[in-house]
Amino acid sequence: MAAETGSLDGANRIRVDGIDVLRGLSVLLVVLHHIHLRFQLNQYDVRNLLPRPIGQVLFWSGYYAVIAFFVISGFLISRLSLRRWGELGRVDIRQFYVMRVARIVPCLLLLLVALSALHLATVDGFTIDPERASLGRALIAALTFHVNWLEGHHGYLPGGWDVLWSLSVEEIFYLAFPLLCLFLRSERRLLLPLIALIVIGPINRALLADQDPWQDYAYLSCMDGIAFGCLAALLSARVALSKRTLRWALVVGCVIAAFVVVFRQSVAALGLPTAGVNVTLLELGIALILVALGNDVGNSVLSRGTAVVRWIGRCSYEIYLTHMFVILGVMLILKRLQIAPSTIPLWYCAMLLLSIALGSLVARGFSEPMNRALRLRFLRPRQCAGNATVLGQSSHIRPD
Repeated sequence: MAAETGSLDGANRIRVDGIDVLRGLSVLLVVLHHIHLRFQLNQYDVRNLLPRPIGQVLFWSGYYAVIAFFVISGFLISRLSLRRWGELGRVDIRQFYVMRVARIVPCLLLLLVALSALHLATVDGFTIDPERASLGRALIAALTFHVNWLEGHHGYLPGGWDVLWSLSVEEIFYLAFPLLCLFLRSERRLLLPLIALIVIGPINRALLADQDPWQDYAYLSCMDGIAFGCLAALLSARVALSKRTLRWALVVGCVIAAFVVVFRQSVAALGLPTAGVNVTLLELGIALILVALGNDVGNSVLSRGTAVVRWIGRCSYEIYLTHMFVILGVMLILKRLQIAPSTIPLWYCAMLLLSIALGSLVARGFSEPMNRALRLRFLRPRQCAGNATVLGQSSHIRPD
């Protein structure tokens, strides 16, 4: 996202440091969750690897991290649309879709080719259970953005496929987003469906509470996060807020988000998860943080000493899509080794670092060059020039 502040990143691309930090932290929590889960599923005793309060936050916040990405995604895509076209009712549908396809599809196709090859080779951890789906059915679900629906009704796919559930939620929203903007022709009218999604979200989560994983993966259980992000972008762009108000938004947002993620027993005691409101609170907290960051409050603080985290945030889409190759691959090796329990923390670190390295390699060597090439091929030169400053800044674990 092009913003008034941020650090220059390469070819005159301006980034918002605070948002990159949020994205970096979120994808790290996702990877740590999947690493920890795989050790548990393979019967390693990692229950006391860290003190319980710390372990709960670091190892069991993956879903919360994805929810944060939904909010970030809604915020960035709305802000970018406002900057490109001035009003959401003037969105250029062709340009919008070309940019989404250029950013998403190359890496997605690469992932699907690799997953298909591993499935056909019957590699342990990558082979789809035929009682849940065939390879063809899984490919159709991935390419038509309903992996979440497939898993919700037929059970989990292997880990490398499972990460696509959140992509399914996001892209269905973005298929409809520009069409809805043009149909309503008014940002005020757009508020109604966005607010409706926010109201429906916790109701849907509560109604589906006993249907794992559908209660978390359902479209309407997640789209309220994207709607919160869209509203935050509209508020940030259309309402003049004082620095004092923005600072309070940042503080309150951080407190709300920390309360949900850290103080889970208190959240449970209040009955918030049962009502589906714990996720709503987290979405609200992240949205308030983004309103502040989008108006240059908090970015200077978050930019200090966070270069590595910001770099991870810039590769978050690729890290998210590819990290299960590392985790499942290393677990295959560990099954053949008799590792000492004392070395398990080292394996956690190795998996984390290798996941970051693989995602960065894919981003730099494949998805970013493909993104640029497709935009140059299918957008007019003036459009490409106008979008050069916003490459790499949008979406759920992914730049725009």
